[in-house]
Amino acid sequence: MKKAIFLQSLILTSLIVPQAAFAQQVTTGGVSQIQTFIQSVIQVLITLAGLVSVGFFVWGGFGYITSSGNPEALDRSKKTILYSAIGLAIVLGAFVLSNVVTQLATTAFGGSH
Repeated sequence: MKKAIFLQSLILTSLIVPQAAFAQQVTTGGVSQIQTFIQSVIQVLITLAGLVSVGFFVWGGFGYITSSGNPEALDRSKKTILYSAIGLAIVLGAFVLSNVVTQLATTAFGGSH
């Protein structure tokens, strides 16, 4: 019994005593690191969205070719191609807009680029 109480007291004491945290200090540009991270995320998302859009282009083209005169399938394929073109235009617009905003922010706040 005494052993269990001693062990519980030891564990409780070790939890109460503060432990030193040796954190590394960042010495170079926090803003430029955030900017680089955000640019990387945007580039990955734009690449994925572009790939999805191209995939739907191919899907719509394949459906258009294999519609065999079926007006319903032909119309569905045309809509798929149209919507994928609109999606690709939005993705390219977002890419251009993000580059413009990045250049404006770099000019306004200064940066390493």
